[in-house]
Amino acid sequence: MGASTMLSILMTLVERDIRHLPQFRGALLAWYGSNRRDLPWRKTRDPYSIWVSEIMLQQTRVAAVVMRHPEFLRRFPSVQKLSSARESSVLAAWSGLGYYRRARNLHAAARMLVREHGGMLPRDFQVWRTLPGIGRYTAAAIASIAFDQPVAVLDGNVERVLRRLIGGPRSAHESWQAAQLLLDHDRPGDFNQAMMELGATVCVPAAPRCGVCPILRFCCTRGKGASGAAKPRQRTREITYALARRGDSVFLIRRPNDISLMPGMWEFPEVKSLNISDGILFSLRHSITVTDFRVRVVASHSRKKREGRWIRISRLDRLPLTGLAKKILRRADLIQ
Repeated sequence: MGASTMLSILMTLVERDIRHLPQFRGALLAWYGSNRRDLPWRKTRDPYSIWVSEIMLQQTRVAAVVMRHPEFLRRFPSVQKLSSARESSVLAAWSGLGYYRRARNLHAAARMLVREHGGMLPRDFQVWRTLPGIGRYTAAAIASIAFDQPVAVLDGNVERVLRRLIGGPRSAHESWQAAQLLLDHDRPGDFNQAMMELGATVCVPAAPRCGVCPILRFCCTRGKGASGAAKPRQRTREITYALARRGDSVFLIRRPNDISLMPGMWEFPEVKSLNISDGILFSLRHSITVTDFRVRVVASHSRKKREGRWIRISRLDRLPLTGLAKKILRRADLIQ
């Protein structure tokens, strides 16, 4: 895309008058200063804390990250502590957040930083992109928020804001260019967070709150723009797990290390067919990506041979458990 096309996008965003760009930035930043959510990682400029939060926030609700982010930092307070930890310990601390490849990449990146950078977290956007699990958006978020590097972010929320501002869909390349052109170079971290916050709380997909939008006068669509691709349809699946107890231990199995979904995590054994002796203890619901599970948990007394181990309840917090296994254990009042 040439300079003239980029200028055209920019002028569209500011009512075809480039002089309005400072007002656009000022209105957005003033709104963010008064309305931003009180999130733990916004109270610090520590790049390690910001990095962990950005990885957690990938495909996970903010409310869940708010609960888990402080605890993860207490357990692994520095990149050195994270690097020296066992992967199983990192997965155990991550349990319940889902998408465990993120935790593995976070751990691998910490080891790479200690090994190749002396444990120093880089200021440069391009260096962040060389680390496992860090793409263009995450690198830009960390570099701008922690180090004031003038690089724009483009996630789903920002892309939706831009699409409505511009008045129609654009290519990913054009969207990145537009985000960079809008960026406030004096306060890049705050500006990026303001754009994300606007998309998350005001310029939402289905029913944008245009009446309280701080940049409404710059918007071409006033909420009528496309909100993006439709979410994939949820599937429903019924599944049964066996909860077997022996004294102060429960029986768990470990998922194979060569599978793509939650490799190496511990869970309850699945029951393919119920026996008369298997009484139903309770039912619950659980969602993973596009599947809604209707889960039955039975009190299994079966002693069929299967790979697995009896695990003491007191040791469960040290194991990388699947989110569903934790939910079952909490429902059974075996863990907090």
